[in-house]
Amino acid sequence: MTLQPVTPVNCASLLQPGCSMLQLDGEVLLFGQKGWPKRSCPTGVFGIRLKSGEMKLRAISFSNDSCYLPPLRCPAVCRLDPYDGLPESYLIHGGRTPNNEISSSLYLLTMDSRGCNRKLTLRCKEKELVGEVPGARYGHTVSIVQSHGKTACVLFGGRSYMPAGERTTESWNSVVDCLPQVFLFDLEFGCSSAHTLPELSDGQSFHLAFSREDCVYFLGGHSITSDSRPPRLFCLRVELLQGSPLLSCEILHTGISISSAIITRTGPAHRYIVLGGYKSDSQKRMECSSVILDEKGIQLEPFEPPQWTQDIVHSRTWFGGSVGEGSFLLAVPTEGRPSQSDMHYFYHVSFQTEEDGKEEEGTQGCSQESTDYDNSTPLEDSEELYFGREPHELEESSDGEEDAYKEDDEEDESQTGYWIKCSLGCQVDPNKWEPYYSTELHRPAMIFCSRGEGGHWVHAQCMELSEILLLRLSEGNKRYFCLDHGGLPYQEMTPPRQVTPLKRTPLKVKDRKTPPTIKMSPAKKSFFRRLFD
Repeated sequence: MTLQPVTPVNCASLLQPGCSMLQLDGEVLLFGQKGWPKRSCPTGVFGIRLKSGEMKLRAISFSNDSCYLPPLRCPAVCRLDPYDGLPESYLIHGGRTPNNEISSSLYLLTMDSRGCNRKLTLRCKEKELVGEVPGARYGHTVSIVQSHGKTACVLFGGRSYMPAGERTTESWNSVVDCLPQVFLFDLEFGCSSAHTLPELSDGQSFHLAFSREDCVYFLGGHSITSDSRPPRLFCLRVELLQGSPLLSCEILHTGISISSAIITRTGPAHRYIVLGGYKSDSQKRMECSSVILDEKGIQLEPFEPPQWTQDIVHSRTWFGGSVGEGSFLLAVPTEGRPSQSDMHYFYHVSFQTEEDGKEEEGTQGCSQESTDYDNSTPLEDSEELYFGREPHELEESSDGEEDAYKEDDEEDESQTGYWIKCSLGCQVDPNKWEPYYSTELHRPAMIFCSRGEGGHWVHAQCMELSEILLLRLSEGNKRYFCLDHGGLPYQEMTPPRQVTPLKRTPLKVKDRKTPPTIKMSPAKKSFFRRLFD
């Protein structure tokens, strides 16, 4: 058991409370970065590498046939072990976007391929559900059950915004517990059904879920209605019969008060370690627990925690995730210390023994990277596997540092783009922004200020523009001055461009003959007039 501090290398700003850590093909992935994905990593998924007390991130790419996966906080994440010829994968449902929108989509994340340089490529597909579909939510769980040769997914808990008919201006962003319904759906056809059980009378979120065969155990959780964390433990049994499924629930009296905890496996069997979480709003849970699932049911036993540092003990919040069997990555805030440039301290917690750690380190070295073992056999033909790269480049880049994420490579969005500080009283925060106008979707509406030679862009919300005036200015040809440059909502009409009318000159016919004229005296005219009369 070890607790070691970890130094993030140009990546501390990407980790935030609510992020998820996945493990695919032996690689640890970070999902749910802070803010929207940027140019250096448009997928928003990073590979985590912990080595020599440092943490580095590497951008992970998606296949061409993948769908877009937004960065989601507090989604329901469920690992699917390989079965029936299907590969190892993850289910991701719900969660909150950087705009504080709550998602109701279901995604399936699998490994697509490994490149010649061992780079991981993922495939993301959105799964559509039909029938009684679960609504948008976060802080819930998704589990896998197997019964009578069938496999299904169990979704329970979470919280969401108030119904549209009950939301007011004061309670627009207020969240409530979702109804205590159990949703059952299959991945092959996407058929979903909702079930109500009398034992599940109150909604709960940020609980833990453990599944084995046809049973799912729900442990702990927080209830907004009572603002409490009751020591609850439920056993949900699902029988996937030929007609309709049969669900039954049993209340167990060995639960603990816990929410927002982290779990990790400790082996191929159903053994887990529970770390972190909260007992109350102002008290963290410093104890650890061991969870064992077997034929008899679930067993909860206290587990010796590591020797916590003073920063961890005195911190008010913490978060993290599992980075392997028996390993955690913890983050605690720096509590506003001006000497620290990063927002959080990071720690690597490992419950493995020294023999297990050496075995895992050797395994990862063989499958993920070239090692410097003295007794290792050199691969003479390894250059043929790396097209377009020289052998000396492979030796220098064994750590993959050329692919490591660096914050300095990102474009500073505080100076350019939609998230600039447009004025002295700018109120747009990219982490808390919500649509203000009906025309806004993912970015704030902006309007151009004509002051100065080049002018500049400002947020319409910061300029206190009404939606009618904003539409009028965007459709017309009126110039606008921002509040810092006069505060005029708009100036006079831009004078129309003067267009000189075309002068139409009649065309002259070439070689045109004029009719002959006869000159006669008045006497002759009088004679001819009398002659023809």
